[in-house]
Amino acid sequence: MANRQQLGQTLAQARKKQLKTQKQLAEQTAIHKSTISEIENGRFTGSLDIFERYIDALGYEIDIKPKQHQLPDWDELDSLFGDDE
Repeated sequence: MANRQQLGQTLAQARKKQLKTQKQLAEQTAIHKSTISEIENGRFTGSLDIFERYIDALGYEIDIKPKQHQLPDWDELDSLFGDDE
């Protein structure tokens, strides 16, 4: 899963591709411009409702999927936990 900063960058790029400003999206979604800035900069910790309204305005949706756990490559374990002489 992408972290907040990656999500924000993706949404900022989508907004710019649509030639919309943060101010225009703020007016369209009734979300304060500073909140949109927080979302795009990965600092938003507000409600899911606000986040959903913003991504919906850009034509995106939330997709929930099981978390993927990745085990290390067994050949790398020796280098990760090897004795440093």
